Amino acid sequence: MGKSISHTGASMGYGWNGEKEAEVVYREHLSGDNPREITQEFKVIQQQNHLCQKNTLSFVLSPTIEDGQGMTNKDLNEIVERFLKEMKLKERQAIGFVHRDKEHTHVHVYVNRIDFNGNAYKDSFIGKRSQQAAENVAKQMGLTTVKEVQQEKLNQIQHVRGEIKRIHDKVMEKDKPNNFDKYINDMAKNGVEVIPSINKQNQLQGFRFEYKGHNLKGSEVHRSMSIGNIAGNMGWDKNVAQKMARENTVKLLGKPVGLSPNLAATIARKVVTIAVKKSIGLGMEI
Repeated sequence: MGKSISHTGASMGYGWNGEKEAEVVYREHLSGDNPREITQEFKVIQQQNHLCQKNTLSFVLSPTIEDGQGMTNKDLNEIVERFLKEMKLKERQAIGFVHRDKEHTHVHVYVNRIDFNGNAYKDSFIGKRSQQAAENVAKQMGLTTVKEVQQEKLNQIQHVRGEIKRIHDKVMEKDKPNNFDKYINDMAKNGVEVIPSINKQNQLQGFRFEYKGHNLKGSEVHRSMSIGNIAGNMGWDKNVAQKMARENTVKLLGKPVGLSPNLAATIARKVVTIAVKKSIGLGMEI
């Protein structure tokens, strides 16, 4: 995880937290002995660039539980050093703290976004770039990568994914739901709980599927079970579909919920398909 932040002092205080058994495992161009002193040292350099507000970079490096359990502070220092090299962040003020208070050992790393010449580090796509850098470091050091962990989890639940997909196909083909509520109810009758994913803007983003103790996103079950594909295969009532496309809302479990732009576009295309099929059925020219 990586991002630019403005609350340097508070973050440093969290990272260097005695209650979390925090220890310094990496330090570069810094001499302070507490969060306040380190933050002040950052500020001295940051004063060279008044335009950059989010002037500290924050990263969290998390080896797997198994890899992390056997790591010494020296090992973690090497991880941070290799990571900063991958991110082209060497020769900047930086400090890293390990937290071992939980089963999952992880390191909080803070880097001054402003270099010694007053230049701000470009933070575009920093989250994605930090993930790739961490992946490269894991490969270099023979550690388990995030992709390997994710794939292993999917392999372990392959049979569950297959069962959910078969139930979904059965519901779509035999029950032919004509709205999301009916789809959710029909899936529930077959033992699968469908949980809507709604963002902060109250927009429907997708569905999660809970079955036999597993909770999976639609895309984790099968690529055909994205919200767009499910909506596109519904037997929508023409008037309902038109209203949804026009208002960008849908009634879900008794409450109005917004539609994302992509989902609204899918519904709109479905409206056209319904109209075309009806016209053909009536023998009309189109």
